[in-house]
Amino acid sequence: MAYEIYLKKGEEKRIVAGHSWVYANEVARIEGKDKNGALATVRSFDGRYIGKGYLNHASKILVRIFLRGTEEDTDELLFSRIHAANEYRKSLGYENCYRAVFGEADNLPALIVDKYGEYLSVQILSLGNYLRKKRIVDALVKEFSPKGIYERSDVSVRKKEGLLEEVGVLYGDVPDWVEIEENGIRMSVSLKKGQKTGYFLDQKENRFALRKYAKGEVLDCFCNSGGFSLNAATVAETVTALDISEFALENVRKNAQLNGFSNVKTECGDVFEKLREYKAQGKQFDCIVLDPPAFCKSASEVKDAYRGYRDLNLLGMKLVKKGGFLVTCSCSHYMTLPLFEQMLVDAARSSGRRVQSVEVKSQAPDHPSLLCAEETQYLKFFVLHVE
Repeated sequence: MAYEIYLKKGEEKRIVAGHSWVYANEVARIEGKDKNGALATVRSFDGRYIGKGYLNHASKILVRIFLRGTEEDTDELLFSRIHAANEYRKSLGYENCYRAVFGEADNLPALIVDKYGEYLSVQILSLGNYLRKKRIVDALVKEFSPKGIYERSDVSVRKKEGLLEEVGVLYGDVPDWVEIEENGIRMSVSLKKGQKTGYFLDQKENRFALRKYAKGEVLDCFCNSGGFSLNAATVAETVTALDISEFALENVRKNAQLNGFSNVKTECGDVFEKLREYKAQGKQFDCIVLDPPAFCKSASEVKDAYRGYRDLNLLGMKLVKKGGFLVTCSCSHYMTLPLFEQMLVDAARSSGRRVQSVEVKSQAPDHPSLLCAEETQYLKFFVLHVE
């Protein structure tokens, strides 16, 4: 007999509104018996049907709902969801590189698919998807006809699902480096060794927006593959790409050469230490970009993360020339927009500078967020004018 999940009184409100996660502590009782990872029916306390999803006893997220009506869990349904997600991106003009599937936002919980030219990079983040990996790959091949599909399920969240981290080729052949085009710039990215699925696609439009502000001397902190650096290089006099990873900086140099940019230089080191070093030297920049990795990955880390973001942005504000710009970001959904903005207010107050907020943006449209699921709204992008 298949699993029947009955929620506690009142716990269905968030889920009925469209959120797909059913937490174990929201469940009143479980009836039936099936294999872990099997499809389970979720009902309200009084038995009303809510939806179906894959169950995992090892996870705090007991069920991830993806069926709401009478539809069945078939190969055809899986393909139709992937096709619809891809058609949405194509309707917005995305062609070469973009996030083709964004998990819960595309009604495909715990599945991430990024397109890099003729190759796909995927993250399979739940037990249910792991057990149906072949079905997922078959659907992706049918929709995209890629030359290769590479799995980048090397993320810590897999441990919460009772899964090991995994990487490797799932289909075809995948080279060490793949060339994409972003905002008219050629970028060589590594699906196998790059950050996340190979590159941070969610900042594409924000990197283009930087061109309005990146005049004179630009410092790009936590530069990774050089997305912000190269967009800045189209208008700036000089760009310094700063990162602690020599692998990332080699990638920046490769991408600068690929585009014929001679105004990009790289520096290797800890960003906090380098910024303090610049301050001691009295060095300033016309524009500084701060795009750090997430400082907090759980609610319990928010307090420490707030201090880290504040210290980083305070240093940034002090190092911007009068009339210059600080471009600052956070990719942690736990650092909410109001909290991130409050942190910037605190940093500005401590800096002794007059700071104006001139542009606020979020993640790219190929990373849509669900209004009922705050976890899908995560990226903050602020442009500040420092006087």
